[in-house]
Amino acid sequence: MFDLNIEEVLEDWEVEHAMREVIANALDEQTITKTSDITISKDSSGDWHIRDFGRGLQIEHFTLNENKEKLDAQSGVIGKFGVGLKDALATFHRRSVDVVIRSSAGTFRLKEECKHGFDNIITLHVEYDGTKEGVQGTDFALHGVTDESIAKAKSFFMKFSGEEVLEATAYGQILRRRGDVGRIYIMGVFANEEPNFLFSYNVSSLTDAMKKRLNRERLNVGRTTYADRVKTILKSARSKTVQDLLAEQVQLRASGTQCDEMSWIEISQMALNLLHQQNHVAYFTEQQLASNPDIADHVKSDGLKVVVISEQQQEKLQEQSRSGGPTVRTMDEYIREFNESFQFKFVDAAQLTEQERHVYDCTDRILSLVGLSSHQVPPIRISETMRITTNDTGGLWEMTTRTIIIKRAQLLSFASYAGVLLHEVAHVISGTADVTRDFESLLTKYLGQTSAAAIENAPVHRFAGIFRNHT
Repeated sequence: MFDLNIEEVLEDWEVEHAMREVIANALDEQTITKTSDITISKDSSGDWHIRDFGRGLQIEHFTLNENKEKLDAQSGVIGKFGVGLKDALATFHRRSVDVVIRSSAGTFRLKEECKHGFDNIITLHVEYDGTKEGVQGTDFALHGVTDESIAKAKSFFMKFSGEEVLEATAYGQILRRRGDVGRIYIMGVFANEEPNFLFSYNVSSLTDAMKKRLNRERLNVGRTTYADRVKTILKSARSKTVQDLLAEQVQLRASGTQCDEMSWIEISQMALNLLHQQNHVAYFTEQQLASNPDIADHVKSDGLKVVVISEQQQEKLQEQSRSGGPTVRTMDEYIREFNESFQFKFVDAAQLTEQERHVYDCTDRILSLVGLSSHQVPPIRISETMRITTNDTGGLWEMTTRTIIIKRAQLLSFASYAGVLLHEVAHVISGTADVTRDFESLLTKYLGQTSAAAIENAPVHRFAGIFRNHT
């Protein structure tokens, strides 16, 4: 008689949980010994058998002890500490399931007996008969187990669940999600359900943190236990199927139907990169889209799709580019790409319409409002096209060619042309960029001068009236 030192434990365990442990041990033995697949079958008397073809259960396997062989195993082994077998036997006994175990070492049965030296304490024992019966491996015969319990026990294992493996990585497998939920397996054993996961996963390489967090029962394992490993599995994915499904998630942000994996910034960044590689897209934040509709329209006219992302995602993409990684087309990157390939389409004065020419010919008068003449400023050229900027400017001071360039559309209004012209002249005279103190000071000075001229100088009123219909 071998004392298991058990009275009543694991009240919440059902028969299927006990069978899960027996199946797990059988699968481990198959993996370690590289023997034939285990079998789960029902005999003519209605008893169920869980059978492996390994080395056979020994009496010493009923002790609670770390299994060095399993601890040292590189992968594919489920159990580690010898807890599962004793837990399973205690549960079978509690749930009135008769167990007979046969192996090459003999036969084992469960029996209640007085604890040695303590006649008033009854514990669960293993009754061991060492008669050799020529059995290869180990056969668990279970009497009183329902077919439903067997089905539930098998459902705990990826091996029997009919999962479709989309990709295998060094850290685990990515599985196609079936139905409405994703399933998480750890070493091939079911651990949790994730209703909003894009995939199911089997974690086959455990981190030290995972080993510490995994509880005795392997059920109700929280996401914090496996989240980091799932991220690593996804980041290792190279198959087109997985990458395509992940990239599709980027465009679901607006509908609020993105999978939970996209809430992990490193995975969403991976998905953004994948979509950028596969499609002609440009990423805008909600603020950028609201503030720069003209640029978004320009993007669309170039045959690109505008995709809205969060500020955090944009920052990650910019950080990626700054650190030497791939450059992804954000709004700023689109502007840079466009302007690098941009060419002005200059218009000769003779090509202007009569209305445009009237406005353009007032250049000297506009400059005189701020005490300048055309001889004191660089050449002023008109272009059909203009580089893209976030402030939708109608002109620019081109320092390399020392030319003020104004978009032709500004000539439709005297006020527009005058405002853009003086704005760019302020850049020339101050030698500074927008939103600098010197530039703003000079622009303020110009506003004062033009206001004074408009009020005090009668000729200004006369020529301004010519263009009243165009303002």
